[in-house]
Amino acid sequence: MRKAAILVFDGDYSFLSNFYESEMEIDQGPTKPPVVVKTLEHAYQALKAKTKEECDWVLASLTPGVAKRRGQKVDAWGNWDEMKDDIMLELLRIKFFFNEDLRQRLLATGNARLVEGNTWGDHYWGVCRGKGENMLGMLLMQVRNELLEGTMHSTYRGLDFADSYYTEC
Repeated sequence: MRKAAILVFDGDYSFLSNFYESEMEIDQGPTKPPVVVKTLEHAYQALKAKTKEECDWVLASLTPGVAKRRGQKVDAWGNWDEMKDDIMLELLRIKFFFNEDLRQRLLATGNARLVEGNTWGDHYWGVCRGKGENMLGMLLMQVRNELLEGTMHSTYRGLDFADSYYTEC
């Protein structure tokens, strides 16, 4: 039997939000120290930045909302739109694989459809007024399935920023 859809990521389901405070450690490869970020949103927005200065500026944001606004102002990579889904998927894998509590909470959603319902007009990552692609919800369900099936693997280069702008962040 299918569980009821989760239509908004707040209250008991706030942990599904990229704004949920859950420190993440992102590996940069064998020769660089890992980067610790406050939220998935901080990491996602910082990855857009071409320069260390902009990356640091985003990561220093006191809240995920500030990180999002700063990320919208950075000089983003020209192919960002082509990479953003893979980057989000990898960040979600890190968030839920390495945090036992969050992993169990995601698995406890069972087979419920996850929908990032919002009122701020995000039609790509979520659904607003019944319209949207719900890409965040789709990727969360993919990560949940990978955890259930034991098939989680990296399709991106493990977020290896060692040879680029992220070297010193």
